[in-house]
Amino acid sequence: MTIPTTRRELRERAASDDVPAAASAAPGHRRARVGGVIGEILLWVAAVVGLVCIVLVILAYTANITLIMFRTGSMSPTIPAGSVALVQQVDAAEIAVGDVVTVDRAGELPVTHRVTSIAEGATEESRTITMRGDANDVDDPRPYEVTTVRTVLFSIPSIAPVTAAMGNPLVLGGTTIAAALLVVWAFWPRDRRREDT
Repeated sequence: MTIPTTRRELRERAASDDVPAAASAAPGHRRARVGGVIGEILLWVAAVVGLVCIVLVILAYTANITLIMFRTGSMSPTIPAGSVALVQQVDAAEIAVGDVVTVDRAGELPVTHRVTSIAEGATEESRTITMRGDANDVDDPRPYEVTTVRTVLFSIPSIAPVTAAMGNPLVLGGTTIAAALLVVWAFWPRDRRREDT
């Protein structure tokens, strides 16, 4: 009797011995295959998240694009509380009435509202703007003198808590350890020898 050397020959031999092919596969091999698929999916997810982070860093340095989080609902329903927006810094001369912009305030948190009017500022580069949140009935209490603002490009609702949690040192540490373990697991040498059935 010859010893089978290919998978096809092994399948044919199992069929001729009235042993179903599914029964000839050890349960450990099936578990290993499932683990391999899950590992592949996790690696792809990690790769996509890493790519997004790299792109955001490049955009921050080359195009002055950053993220902001909305803790209040003053821009609801356009941008509800808990949203994250992608914003780009532009010169004050480039803004128009109706734009949603973020203005930095000395000693206070930035404010992101819709521009309701624009006037010439104290210098050629500056503008005096009034703003109002979409959920508010009146304009902000005082106008803002600005030379640059950050315009909102788009926003994604309900992801601010996740984004904020990513800044927590424990979450960052846990994510780093999990990513390192995933990479080690993916590239750890495995015994490829097949047992005879």
